[in-house]
This record gives sequence, C-alpha cells and structure tokens, in this order.
Amino acid sequence: MKYIEDVIQVNIRFSEVDSLGIVWHGNYLKFFEDGRENLGLKYGMSYHDLYDNKLILPIVETSLKFKSVLKFGNVARLVTQLQYNQAAKVIYKYTVFNETTGKLAAVGETTQVFVNEDMELQLVTPPVFEDWKAKQVWLEK
Repeated sequence: MKYIEDVIQVNIRFSEVDSLGIVWHGNYLKFFEDGRENLGLKYGMSYHDLYDNKLILPIVETSLKFKSVLKFGNVARLVTQLQYNQAAKVIYKYTVFNETTGKLAAVGETTQVFVNEDMELQLVTPPVFEDWKAKQVWLEK
C-alpha cells in the first residue's frame, strides 16, 4: 500500500465534549477535515488549489471506529494518510491517538469522488490531480 501522510496535534477543547465529558462523536469528522486540510497544505494540493483547478471532491463514504475516549484537556495526535490508488477517487485513512493516556482513540476512513460542476460523477481522474500524484514521493507499507 502506497501513501503520503501528515500528523497534527489536536488540543481537546471544552466545546468538543458532550454531557458525558467525552469528545462528541461528530467532532471526529471535524478532526478528519483538519487532517485532510493540513495534508493538502503540506503536499501542495490545498483546498485553494482544488478550487482553483475546479476539482470538486464530495465525501461519499465515511467509517469511524472508537477504541477509547478523548476528554476535555487531552491532547490527541491525528495521523492522516492519503492512499495511492488509480481509480477516480481519493481515500484517506485516519488514526487518532490519545497522547495524554497513550491509547489508540479511534480509526477512520473517508472516500471522496470527483464530480463536475453539475455534480455528475467523473469516471476518470482529472489530469491536474494525476500530475500532482505523479510528483509525490509515496511511502510503502
């Protein structure tokens, strides 16, 4: 499996926890968004670059598995990996660690597809994205 990755830290804020005192499940998707945004900035395909190149990539699938809790005041480490693939889709994998407790907190995945301005599915990856992929140094597991 080939991939590129980025790592960010997330300080868990009071506004991100629910009445049980743990991170509300929906906030993990916001963390994933932060991971995708940071990875794009790091590798030269930011959201601005996507917009400038008229690349529209809605999320069509999301998975999330919780392993342990994150609480207010904890520090999380989010590892975001963009998986290499030849299909006209983009797959990210996420691993969330609770740096405060040393435990794995969650794992997840999102899949995005290319659509045109009329929101019609594109079966071929746009050339500008293929060119960008060709310039990356892909790691292997």
